[in-house]
Amino acid sequence: MLLAIDIGNTHTVVGLFEGDELRHRWRMASDARRTSDEFGILIRELCGQSGVEFRDIRGVVVCSVVPALTSALADMADRLLGVTPVVVGPELELGITIDYFDPKEVGPDRLANAVAVHETIEGPVIVVDFGTATTFDVVTADGHYLGGAIAPGVVTSAESLFRRGALLPRVAVDAPPNVMGRTTEEAMRSGIVFGAVGQVDEIVRRIIEEWGESPSVIATGGLAGTIAAFSKTIESVEPDLTLTGLFAIHRKVAGA
Repeated sequence: MLLAIDIGNTHTVVGLFEGDELRHRWRMASDARRTSDEFGILIRELCGQSGVEFRDIRGVVVCSVVPALTSALADMADRLLGVTPVVVGPELELGITIDYFDPKEVGPDRLANAVAVHETIEGPVIVVDFGTATTFDVVTADGHYLGGAIAPGVVTSAESLFRRGALLPRVAVDAPPNVMGRTTEEAMRSGIVFGAVGQVDEIVRRIIEEWGESPSVIATGGLAGTIAAFSKTIESVEPDLTLTGLFAIHRKVAGA
């Protein structure tokens, strides 16, 4: 079995593949203080609750934007599983060409997403990933990663509003009943959600205009479904896109 781990600044998503199939998926908070032993206990417990033997894990692949957690996971994999993890970076043979001025600046999660869409979707693609940041990644039909845009994430922006607005309540980041809110809570939900929708559609529109292609637009990440429901540009939501890319990368690098 293959353990695929996507470590973001806010959340960590763990997937367990058996053969080509994603059998289990777990989401947890990203805590930079978490040790390799704590990771081992947590993943062993999650496996046990799902009826999986921890010792049956034969491979580990990681994309991470939190270096401390990358090291902790690598140590866990080495000591407790006896495997050397594949850590995603531009130096690996990814099956795509990174047309970025400095490939080392591209986040490993963005690379995993690019690999995933190149492997599974024909033609040019824009990936919109809703995480701590909202990222837009542009991939050509022949597998060239061209770059994209990085914007403040939906929840990141909302948290800033909650902290700075002394009289504003903390609200759920979900769709309001109307655009014109008739309570402060409804008005805030409207601004957060439809503001994000407008941001996404405008950035995608400008990318397409500049690029001159007619790409598929795929969304992933925690709030992808909420924003995609109102977006005029997002065509589909793939919640496990990053894990799919990690699986493909491990197969290329480890020959698994």
